[in-house]
Amino acid sequence: MKTRKLGNSLEVSALGLGCMGMTGVYGPAGDKSEMIKLIRDAHDRGVTLFDTAEAYGPFANEELVGEALQPIRDKVIIATKFGFDIDLETGARTGGTNSRPAHIKAVAEAALKRLRTDRIDLFYQHRVDLAVPIEDVAGAVKELIAEGKVKHFGLSEAGVKTIRRAHAVQPITAVQSEYSLFWRGPEAELLPTLEELGIGFVPFSPLGAGFLTGKIDENTKFDPTDFRNFVPRFSPEARKANLALVDVIKGVAGRKGATPAQVALAWLLAQKPWIVPIPGTTKLTRLEENLCAVDLDLTADDLAEIDAEASKIEVQGERLPEAVLKMSGH
Repeated sequence: MKTRKLGNSLEVSALGLGCMGMTGVYGPAGDKSEMIKLIRDAHDRGVTLFDTAEAYGPFANEELVGEALQPIRDKVIIATKFGFDIDLETGARTGGTNSRPAHIKAVAEAALKRLRTDRIDLFYQHRVDLAVPIEDVAGAVKELIAEGKVKHFGLSEAGVKTIRRAHAVQPITAVQSEYSLFWRGPEAELLPTLEELGIGFVPFSPLGAGFLTGKIDENTKFDPTDFRNFVPRFSPEARKANLALVDVIKGVAGRKGATPAQVALAWLLAQKPWIVPIPGTTKLTRLEENLCAVDLDLTADDLAEIDAEASKIEVQGERLPEAVLKMSGH
């Protein structure tokens, strides 16, 4: 497995594994023993970056990841997140944010126990909390780093002004946001800022929540518990219109003897050497398919063709429900 560097010093596999879907969100949770095996299988195949959060469950995902990685803890990088108002005893949540310094530190202690470890390798603020100055957030993580409980600081779904202010207090190793051929918002301001500051980028939903795999069309029925039922971009009408983008990817995939998912991931990897996508899956076959993208070489002509054809297509529908978008702090 090829490696990449986030920030100045965090070396990770070129593709990480997003673990969120293993405990729900895209339908029912996977079988626990099977998910533990999948996480360990990912490491056997070279994956070293594993992404979780207290909010996934809440708590169930961190507990799963902690159990799965305990035997190989010193060989992997665990990323988790704080920032939502979740009761640390009951898991009850208000739906709001909470990045008060005392809460951040309490979340870190709870996460360490669930992850069965003595340090969090990469600790992201999950969503910007407009009620707490970002300098106070960065300061709290800086103290956790000084104590050895956290190794690296990250932000998720943050705007460039917030990133600059936080980075001035505690250098940021990585920023996480959605990025794919399905959502190219980061290209305007975020990517140039990260390049300037030397911050790595970890795209979530690099396959457009599955849409870019070519396995979803306007007739696809999602499980009633699947988050995509509430996403405007996944309405049947939007899916039908957005298949034009999948057709572009399929054209390149056919020529390359690759799958649409592999082309979509290879395209992301080709954008910058400090981009580390974290596709999620609950199936070993999909994991192995995704990992092959690391060795798929898209030429300059391939990339130019994808950009030229994709630029003709206006993707339909918002990428997240309105209530979730409002929590993205810019």
